[in-house]
Amino acid sequence: MEAIHTVEWMKQLARQARADGRLTGLVPTMGALHAGHLSLIEAARRDASPVVVSIFVNPKQFGPSEDYKKYPRDMEGDRQRLEEAGVDYLFAPSVAEIYPAGFRTAVNVEGLADRLEGKVRPGHFRGVATVVLKLLEIVAPRFAYFGRKDAQQARIIRQIAADLALDSEIVVCPIVREPDGLALSSRNQYLSPAERKAATVLYRALSRARHAIEEGERDAMRIVTAMRGELAEEPLASPDYVEIVDADSFEPVMRLTRTCVVLLAVRFGATRLIDNLQVDVANGNIICTL
Repeated sequence: MEAIHTVEWMKQLARQARADGRLTGLVPTMGALHAGHLSLIEAARRDASPVVVSIFVNPKQFGPSEDYKKYPRDMEGDRQRLEEAGVDYLFAPSVAEIYPAGFRTAVNVEGLADRLEGKVRPGHFRGVATVVLKLLEIVAPRFAYFGRKDAQQARIIRQIAADLALDSEIVVCPIVREPDGLALSSRNQYLSPAERKAATVLYRALSRARHAIEEGERDAMRIVTAMRGELAEEPLASPDYVEIVDADSFEPVMRLTRTCVVLLAVRFGATRLIDNLQVDVANGNIICTL
């Protein structure tokens, strides 16, 4: 695996791959890699060669009171994991390389970025959209891989690719979970033992929603109320939001008559976790995916 630290060298390698008729796959990450990231790399290796994994902790997606400086970083451990996973290139640029002096451009996706995570974390999706577009321009992948745990982020990135006629296909991969249901996240390591145990309430709340839906419940408010009841039984859990939204617009729905996403964000002490349940509606049939 070759480690690349400059935009120019990454672009040069990307141009050569295209000239050779090769399909590049990109897995953008902020490092602190876990099995969820490795599942994206596995998907990339099935579809593409070469496979590029970027590691860049993006300061523009963190708010003033958020955890940019203490966000987990383990470059040596990550390099070893990527080597073992068969990655071709690690793209690990510095902040100055991505945002050089005089950088003034930002990408904003109107509407989709204003609610839920965008409301709780103002400016977050502008930072995400800006860095993702830049990475897609630098690496020029045929495929770019993202996890479904960050459902709103994945929807926004798909919108960017469509609106700007990018050549990259956005591939959204399943959530990877611990045996007790907790979705894998680099932030899980912030949790104390008691908070880690309590965090399984996210999965229980989503499972309660899935059960209600599979039993025929279609009223969104009743489903949300049941989820909030489950969360209320865990004293360490402090919900930011629990919502059911249209999968395309991310606007709230009253009844589950079309494909939608059940979303929740919950704080455990200083750590904030998100998770979701995808509800696919087709020909009167409903399939729930955790």
